[in-house]
Amino acid sequence: MSYNVAVVGATGNVGREMLDIIAERGFPVKEVHALASRRSIGTEVTFGDKTLKCKDLETFDFSTVDFVFMSAGGAVSKEWSPKIGAAGALVIDNSSAWRYDAEVPLVVPEVNARVLDDYMALKKRKNIIANPNCSTAQMVVALKPLHDHATIKRVVVSTYQSVSGAGKDAMDELWAQTKGKYVPGQEVVAKKFTKEIAFNCIPHIDVFMEDGYTKEEWKMVAETKKILDPKIKVTATCVRVPVFVGHSESVNVEFEKPITADEAMEILRKAPGCLVYDRREPGGYITPMEAAGEDPTYISRIREDGTIENGLNLWVVADNLRKGAALNAIQIGETIINRKLLKKAA
Repeated sequence: MSYNVAVVGATGNVGREMLDIIAERGFPVKEVHALASRRSIGTEVTFGDKTLKCKDLETFDFSTVDFVFMSAGGAVSKEWSPKIGAAGALVIDNSSAWRYDAEVPLVVPEVNARVLDDYMALKKRKNIIANPNCSTAQMVVALKPLHDHATIKRVVVSTYQSVSGAGKDAMDELWAQTKGKYVPGQEVVAKKFTKEIAFNCIPHIDVFMEDGYTKEEWKMVAETKKILDPKIKVTATCVRVPVFVGHSESVNVEFEKPITADEAMEILRKAPGCLVYDRREPGGYITPMEAAGEDPTYISRIREDGTIENGLNLWVVADNLRKGAALNAIQIGETIINRKLLKKAA
């Protein structure tokens, strides 16, 4: 069986990646529609060896499609996802608009695909499924098999997040500032970020909250609890670094039961979506440059934390545009198809 698919936000970084991944993985499509705002009507995007012209989101008939992969930002999703769901299409949304809605599942297929069974069986549903934040997605893929084995009590994570997570303008700003460093007398201008990003690190992603944490850090806490286990304590520090693609995370984990580094390594080697690369020698680890364009969540630097009982440290790296966004969304669609869950809501 094949399906009609629409990608909303097709001209953005993640939208383009969604189209590429749908083609790469042989998602069973009958027809694919690239949708965007009116100012982007007619803009050409690639889909495999084809070229698609973007259509207007506001005039498109969503009753003609089965899946809608939404990557146009929270405001657009808040307005359009309920309308699209009411028209009968299933929305898989990459924004933060629906992640914390109790009636919308937040899904990483390697971690909690089971929630799709119950949701898709509902006679009345919003027809919206949420994709998690990029930094959360890769972390829970690595944590899930360890949690199943030894039960996680607490996670302390520091992220090193690439500029592509902030969009094309952010990537352009890093490129312009990097080039500017080599032109004597040229002023470096910070627009997308609060401070210069080239050759710098900025411990500030999203807005600040009253408790001093940023919204990005709050997302990692709330989403990990919703996806993995509400009992897990999580604290995060999220940092933007001068890397174009690929998020890295230093993750400290405290478990209820004993677990050694060797046991963790063996568990992760067998876990879906994980790829262990840990040689314990110079260069025997993965960096974001090597993860860019790849699908797995890479885990390196697996070692025991001698300062706490049952503690481990991990280095977790993934392509944030793929597993952190587009790939995870497509995997949700694939899971629904493979489990034969797609039925029109009443």
